[in-house]
Amino acid sequence: MTDRIANCRILGEIGSGGMAVVYKAVQEPLGRLVAIKALKPSIAMDSQFAKRFEREAHFMASLQHENILHVIDFVKDGRSMYIVMEYVQGIDLYDLLEHTPTLPIEVAAIIALQVTRALDYAHFRGIIHRDIKPANIMISKQGEVKLMDFGIARDDKLSDLTETGTGLGTPSYMSPEQILGDKLDFRSDVFSVGIVLYQMITGLKPFVEDDTRTVMQKIRLDRYVSPRKINSTVPRQLERILARCMEKMIANRYSSTQALIDDLMEFLAPRVPMNYNARVVMYLRDVGVMTDQEADAILNAGGPRGIWRGPKDRSLLPHVALIQGLMLAGVLAGGGAIQAAAGNLTWSPKSFATRARGAVVPERAGYLKVVVDPWATVYVDGQKVMTTPSAQKIPLSAGSHFVRLVNPFFRELSREVDIRTGETRVLSESLEALVDSEQADVAENP
Repeated sequence: MTDRIANCRILGEIGSGGMAVVYKAVQEPLGRLVAIKALKPSIAMDSQFAKRFEREAHFMASLQHENILHVIDFVKDGRSMYIVMEYVQGIDLYDLLEHTPTLPIEVAAIIALQVTRALDYAHFRGIIHRDIKPANIMISKQGEVKLMDFGIARDDKLSDLTETGTGLGTPSYMSPEQILGDKLDFRSDVFSVGIVLYQMITGLKPFVEDDTRTVMQKIRLDRYVSPRKINSTVPRQLERILARCMEKMIANRYSSTQALIDDLMEFLAPRVPMNYNARVVMYLRDVGVMTDQEADAILNAGGPRGIWRGPKDRSLLPHVALIQGLMLAGVLAGGGAIQAAAGNLTWSPKSFATRARGAVVPERAGYLKVVVDPWATVYVDGQKVMTTPSAQKIPLSAGSHFVRLVNPFFRELSREVDIRTGETRVLSESLEALVDSEQADVAENP
């Protein structure tokens, strides 16, 4: 392994593929971490692989979007080629699915949304990715989703290097027209996004080879198993989005990538009342990809109005609910009014008196941490305390408490929890989706 590439000092190898090796390096003039994708020495510089590698560098350098891996430099020294890219600290979707095969519904939808945003940007510039799959989707520890590897991408304005190699791509994620070698447009990428989304919410690929058919034959001819038959919590709204993505006939798919973005945003709006990156960070923390300290540093970096800002400006919802509960506790304990400036409010178990039912805690207390898939408003002993996701631990007196989890799109859950002094009890629940008719009734009569 070489020690240096251009002005970068190599720290080590982080990945290898059929025609390239990826290194972690430091760009010394700036002292920043970068990733370097190097063409393998066994690849001839005048081969189609080398031409495709160079084209990938030009494609990615021309695409400046938050959901696309950024190219910093391209080096060609006569013996090899190198693409210098931003270094993303995180995990790719392939490894995440190996770690936890099924993702929470809203986390999967967020990832699909960010990938689709990257594709919409590329499609507007005439570039079709053609290799959408989990290994090409990076998830950073800041909750960002990055699309990478444009090695077989096609630009309408340039000649197609894959005309004689229609098998390029990953069969399990190909569209029917890509398998047939037909001319592709953006709707081929949309089909592939549907396959990735299906895998995220079911833990399975929709088309798998068996004794009777190959995976390519199944993609072209067979209907996939409904995701709700595999995972009953999949909402029908998301099932319809998947179905439209994976229509066999391209005319029946989404008429634009933006239309898919709109549907995913409509699906997410009532389910994720916070910044989408923050929700992904919380999930990475929950499954052990990040430590609590790493997640807290990111989530709290912007203060109370930082990363928590949500699509409907409900960024302070968890904090407001908690503040309201604490102010009520003060009124009950002191027998009178209490005034506090929300921006200067500080609290600890010592600041509260004992209340008969225990929702307010004495000096000696335990804690409750609530994790709910996808989210819920948390009531403890009849008092509204917070809205998840939240890293906040709820201080409670020792003894039994009744917890109610409410989300208008899911069945309400009630649990009794026992709290012990000095200990933290974790309550982790997954809400069961209502059927569509029940959801409509709840929406009309909350």
